[in-house]
Amino acid sequence: MSEQELVRDMSFFMAGNAEEIKEEKVPVSKRFKDKEGKVIPFIMKAIPTEQLDELERACKKPEFFKGRKVGEKVDTARFYARIAVETTVYPDFKSEELRTSYKTEDAIEVAKRVLSVGGEYSTWIEEALRINGFDDSFEDLAEEAKN
Repeated sequence: MSEQELVRDMSFFMAGNAEEIKEEKVPVSKRFKDKEGKVIPFIMKAIPTEQLDELERACKKPEFFKGRKVGEKVDTARFYARIAVETTVYPDFKSEELRTSYKTEDAIEVAKRVLSVGGEYSTWIEEALRINGFDDSFEDLAEEAKN
């Protein structure tokens, strides 16, 4: 098959041909260890684009100018945190057990309290964004396509 034919072959993009999204173990904090003293990794998995769209819509806030609504703006900090909550399979920050333990109904607040040391929370956010493909630059994708 020539490169020209390969480029036009739509069968690669048919339903069911993409690699399955797999869970990934990610060390986020050194503070949580099992009985043998090993760091407990978080388990994370990318979420579908449709769910990202829903999260983005849910994180929009109205913008006002002189008391009148002039548009909407995404609260990016909350949007990224919501992505991280939904991407994190374990620990489940939405679980009733953790929400009760940390005395809050907000899964993001639970995560902030669990990941209370400096860079832990930001590492968690960065890993969630990476797993969802937000760290792939065009140049990286182009280089991978060449190989």
